[in-house]
This record gives sequence, structure tokens and C-alpha cells, in this order.
Amino acid sequence: MRILIKIFLLPVMLFMALQAGAVSLLIPMDDVQKDHLKSYGIAYWVLEQDIEVKWLLNYRGGSFLMEHYPEIENECVIRGVSFELISDAQATGILNEIAQPDANQDAVAMNKAPKIAVYSPPNKQPWDDAVTLVLTYAEINYDIIYDEEILNGNLKDYDWLHLHHEDFTGQFGKFWRSYQHMPWYQEEVNINKQLAQKLGFLKVSEMKSFVTREIQQYVQNGGFLFAMCAATDTYDISLAAVGVDICENMFDGDPMEANVDEKLDFHNTFAFENFTLEKSPYVYEFSNIDATDHRHVARENDYFTLFDFSAKWDPIPTMLCQNHRNLIKGFMGQTTAYRKEVLKSNVLVLGENKPANEARYIHGEKGKGFWTFYGGHDPEDYRHLIGDPPTDLSLHPNSPGYRLILNNVLFPAAKKKKRKT
Repeated sequence: MRILIKIFLLPVMLFMALQAGAVSLLIPMDDVQKDHLKSYGIAYWVLEQDIEVKWLLNYRGGSFLMEHYPEIENECVIRGVSFELISDAQATGILNEIAQPDANQDAVAMNKAPKIAVYSPPNKQPWDDAVTLVLTYAEINYDIIYDEEILNGNLKDYDWLHLHHEDFTGQFGKFWRSYQHMPWYQEEVNINKQLAQKLGFLKVSEMKSFVTREIQQYVQNGGFLFAMCAATDTYDISLAAVGVDICENMFDGDPMEANVDEKLDFHNTFAFENFTLEKSPYVYEFSNIDATDHRHVARENDYFTLFDFSAKWDPIPTMLCQNHRNLIKGFMGQTTAYRKEVLKSNVLVLGENKPANEARYIHGEKGKGFWTFYGGHDPEDYRHLIGDPPTDLSLHPNSPGYRLILNNVLFPAAKKKKRKT
């Protein structure tokens, strides 16, 4: 009996000894991590428990360090996230190593889970949008809002806003030529027209114009905006075209104004300037901001490179580029990439395809807030077509392209330092 008791107690004693020395929990984000995407969900969940998380920039792929609690450990096990229990001395050693002046690393404290809103129409499915897909997979809570909530002033309740693949110009995605007889297209048009009428607008384009300006004010007041695919360039087009009718009659019931390019005001835009509109309603494109139709990049060569920023001097872009890969697979969308010729001079390029002279991942400031635009539709679906099945992220738990989305989700939680440059 004594032998049995000793055999039983030995692992318990070893576990207790380990626990006594292991006061911190490290979630590594390098190649040892089994599920990078769910790791962000753990970090977010810990923040929801009012526990501080340190984001270790450029340390093992942007790892997360936190105080150890059994509940956090259990959650990591349940979600399949790799973690390491380390002693107080080891945690201090890591932080001291990161703090060295010659180390391109930094530790950023996060203390509060940002409240997240996804701008999306009620008829969309979660898999229609990469952000809702990855938020669901990572188990990060979010609210769905649309034009009515924004115009009612609800944006003030959120720290982070994602723009679904919306057409803010009021041209219904310019799907008219190919899909005007499809039920899903007719439903989308009817939903937007009924909503515009309910809110007192004569046209959908006028409603979208007001919405873009509300979002602009939200960012200027300190909000964080993240957008992908056509929500990026159509957002800026809408801002540039305030008071200008850029829609043909099949979209809003009357012709487009003459000489619309000359009437665009680029002072209002976030990222783009000196662009020209695609005026034909038969062309599946909005302007020459997007490089999709002219990029001539073979699929096997379609990659973009993340820039390497100084963690201590430029912590914000460093945060947004945290990854275990520097070379990211390209992917298509209605808006795939941005021609560098139309970028404003103050836009920060985070990722580029240099041979194609295109930016894929860009960032900037507006007033007190920040915005990030990411070209393409789905980082793990090279050419996502209407009606295609949803991407199963359990098959891509280490996706570098999806990590960029989740970097932006956690960004508002970080204590931001002023740039030293």
C-alpha cells in the first residue's frame, strides 16, 4: 500500500513543485505553436478576465506572456493552443533580453479586451468575410452592425470596427452586368434600398456617403478601422465623391454626373489620391486604385513581403506585422492590391509585392485614430468566387495571412507609445 501511495503522490508532488516555480505562462508564436489563430483568442479571453497580457514584439514570432492561472492553462488545453510554463526568473530574463537597446524587440502591455464591431448586412453569411470567419474560429466575440446602427451613433460603443466587403459607392458591388437576375443580388439591392428609404434617403449612394463620414468621424475621435478587399477603395472613393453623383441610372435611377473625376476631393480620403473612376457599369472595377486587372502576377509567384520595423522606435507597425513568416502568400479579391502611384505620401506600407510595384497591406493615422487596409478577400482561398464553400480554418491554424487580421484585432488593446521619430 505504501508503494502505491508513493507512486500516486510522486507526480502530484512534481506538479506542485513545477507550479511553485512556474508563475508565468508563455504562448509562443513561432513554429512550435500548434494553432496561431486560436492563440489570439486566448490572449483576448485573458484580457476579458482583466488579466494583463504582454505582447512580446519580435520575440518568437510575437509571443504572449501572462501571469499563470490554472484556468488559462485549461483554456489553452481545451482550444489546442501550445503554451509553456516558465519561472519568475525566466520571465524576467526574457523581458530583460527584450529590453536590451540592441535588440529589435519590445514588450507591449495589453490590459483591456477591445469591443469589436463588424459592419455587415443582415443577409451575409459569416464565411462571406475573412474577418468574421477568423473571429469565429479564434472564439473572439463581436457584434454585427450596419448602416442604421452607425447613423444612430452606435459606433461610440466600440473600440474596433471592421468593414465587410461592402461597396460604399452605392453601385451594389458593380455586380449588375453578371448577376442582376440572381436572387442574392436582388435581395441585396432591395435590403439597401428599403433601409435607405427607412432612414430618409432618396438613394443608397447618399446613405453610404453619410455612413462613410460617420466612420471617418469615429476614426478621428480615436477609433480603429480595419477593412479588406473592396471595402477599402470604395470607402475612399465615397469620401472623395461627397456631393458628386458617380452612379449610373441602373444603380440610382439617374445618370452619372459629367466630368466626375475633376470633382473628386482627395483631401477627405484616408489612403488614396489622384485616382480616376471606372465609369462603365459593365466593368467589374471601381477605379484605378486596384491593380487586379493589370498586375500580371502568376499565381506561383504571388507573394508579398512584410516590412521589418524597429520594435522600440516604431511599435505600432511592428505590432501589425507580427508573424512567424515574413513572406505571405498572395490572394485575390475584387480589390486585390493597391497601385503605389495613388497612395498618399503619409501612408505606411506594411506589406508589398515590390516587383509588381503594389502595396498589399497599408496603415495610417487619422486624427486620434488609426486605420488599416488589407487587399484581397480570403488569405487561404486564392480566388474566392461567389458560391464557393467557406474556408475551413481548422485546416489552416497557422495561416500567416490570417494572423495579420488578428494583429489588428488586438492592436487597440495595446498601450500605445508615441513614435520617437
